Amino acid sequence: MEGLKQKLSENILDKFSMDFLRNQVLKNAYGNDDTVIARLDPRILLVWYLFFAVVPWFSDNLVFLAASFLLVAVTTILARVAGLVLFLFGIGVFAQTGYLFLVSLFFGGNAQTILPLLVLTLKVATVSLASITVFSGLDPDRLSNGLMWYGCPERLSFSISYAYRMLPMLMEEFQNVLLSYRLRGCAPDASTFMGKIRNLIYQVKVIIHSFYPLMLNTAKRSRTTVEALELKGYRYAAVNKEVKRMKLASLRVTNDDLLFLAVSVFWIALAVLVNTLL
Repeated sequence: MEGLKQKLSENILDKFSMDFLRNQVLKNAYGNDDTVIARLDPRILLVWYLFFAVVPWFSDNLVFLAASFLLVAVTTILARVAGLVLFLFGIGVFAQTGYLFLVSLFFGGNAQTILPLLVLTLKVATVSLASITVFSGLDPDRLSNGLMWYGCPERLSFSISYAYRMLPMLMEEFQNVLLSYRLRGCAPDASTFMGKIRNLIYQVKVIIHSFYPLMLNTAKRSRTTVEALELKGYRYAAVNKEVKRMKLASLRVTNDDLLFLAVSVFWIALAVLVNTLL
């Protein structure tokens, strides 16, 4: 029994290292450029996302919501989303809706409470998975170009793209700050199961203490990047129509994009038809 407990602790707690977290975050942001979703036109993906991010909130139909959830679940699989993101998604959905069911049971609820909570859960899950699918399948440049094509202000689209590009630098700075804290601190012994728990709590405290120096160091490096952009004429390029035309020239709607839209429309139309017949 003791050996099984120790093996279980090694398999679970040892995986939550900084290297694992960094690799999962960077994989979700930059490692999905060879998927089916990543090959689609960003304009098509943004329109698709707008539908599944808005329409579910205005419907309480269980058939439509279930069909929408199944569709975005399939697209999430096609986008090869990182496991850590899906794990956080599951925790987030339960945190938003699951605890409501437990509270309702505690205050005298019954089985009839399941249906409205199921509707709410499907809404939250559909919108969340649609967001995960789109933003894990679009690299910074394609996302920025798609927003710019729809008339989004260039500075706003660049800010979103720049936030993506800041991610590796932010993770690197975070790791440097954590290493400096570890050199000056003394972590608890992690040879036993309870020691691993105490060590995990210690690591969480170190992460909290690292927040301020992380933001300060990142702000310093961001200022250098902004100054380099200004020297290269970023402000002029942001308002020049010829530069914008050249930047958006790579956008192409292909047969795969039309097929993706056709399948999505057909599936939603089928769900509406089934609900009408029922």
